[in-house]
Amino acid sequence: MTNPYLARYADLHILQDIPASCLNRGRYNEPKTLMFGNTQRAAFSSQSGKRADRDALETLLGEPAARTRMLPPRLAKALRETGWPEDLARFAAAQIPRSATSEGLATDPDADDRTLAMLYVPADTILDDLAALCARHRTTLEKGMAKEAKSTAKGPAAYLPTDDVVSLLCQRTASISLFGRFLAGLADAHVDSAVQMAWAFTTHTSDLQPDFFTAVEDWAQPGDSASAHLDTAYLSAGVFYRYATVNLTELTHNLDGNTSQAIALLAAFTDVFISTLPQAKKNSTAPHTLPDTVHYVIRDRRPVSYASAFHQPVKADRHGGYLAPSRSALSQHAGAITQMFGTRHRIAHGHVTQAPDPEPLKHLGERHTSYDDLIDALTAAAGAPATTPRSYTAA
Repeated sequence: MTNPYLARYADLHILQDIPASCLNRGRYNEPKTLMFGNTQRAAFSSQSGKRADRDALETLLGEPAARTRMLPPRLAKALRETGWPEDLARFAAAQIPRSATSEGLATDPDADDRTLAMLYVPADTILDDLAALCARHRTTLEKGMAKEAKSTAKGPAAYLPTDDVVSLLCQRTASISLFGRFLAGLADAHVDSAVQMAWAFTTHTSDLQPDFFTAVEDWAQPGDSASAHLDTAYLSAGVFYRYATVNLTELTHNLDGNTSQAIALLAAFTDVFISTLPQAKKNSTAPHTLPDTVHYVIRDRRPVSYASAFHQPVKADRHGGYLAPSRSALSQHAGAITQMFGTRHRIAHGHVTQAPDPEPLKHLGERHTSYDDLIDALTAAAGAPATTPRSYTAA
């Protein structure tokens, strides 16, 4: 992990009006909520937001990755399809986790040797690469399978070169470089995440709204009830505050120092973070709004969330609605942060908003005309020279 006091961060703050929806369900199939400022807020988790952003990013870049326990059975299937016998294909596939470390990664032999820990690997190349590795060592694998059939040892030995297996399991994609990877038992595969994402929550108090519904029987017989199914679903709505930060220094480190690639990935992530929401119940709610206000800050040393702007829930303005008071609260809080924290570590800031032109959001920096303009300004500022650290050495 890079030194946080020498790092550069891109903070992204979003206000988004989301109508009746259930973006992220909890244990009891209801929209998730949280208590903040001693009032209930509609919310969706950072996990659900990251999954949606990861999928969107991989689609945008055409570079899919897979978080999976199914690598051995999928590899065995791929080997069978190229003519390998069933027993040898399964043995070879099981050798991937077995050969990854001296003790091997834990697997479940009763479930086609799927790994107990989830792997995070390039989805479009990993099976071909592993199959090619097995093909190069097929003779060794055949001899190993015959030897294991006679062995009384508790577990099989490793018959694939560990360095080659680890090298393939440690391959990265853009999303792995951004979101990080942790694999228990294989430290070489670890990648520190360059993205931190907060739970999204409404800027105001929000109660769950019950939706009683029926499913109608289209082929009802005489005397039958027209309703084939009755139930109650719950929805939530409101103006959500969404926040994420990208550690550009960590991202550059994950990309082996490729600054231009890091800036390009920052732009791609900003694009998907602006435009993507969790997709639960999208077919029955279609909550496909766009953010009302997007604000960015490029800072050295540390990121700063503006969640506390809404610790006291905003009240609807006199015309109704929470957007205008939410914008005002965000801007005022940004101003208070600037007054306390200063501008020494702030490289740039700006925003785009649907607010009428006369409405001032003076603490959110330059007003841009579009999301694209904002992304261009953000990425240009991200590569600016570092600020001069304050000296604490006695004169």
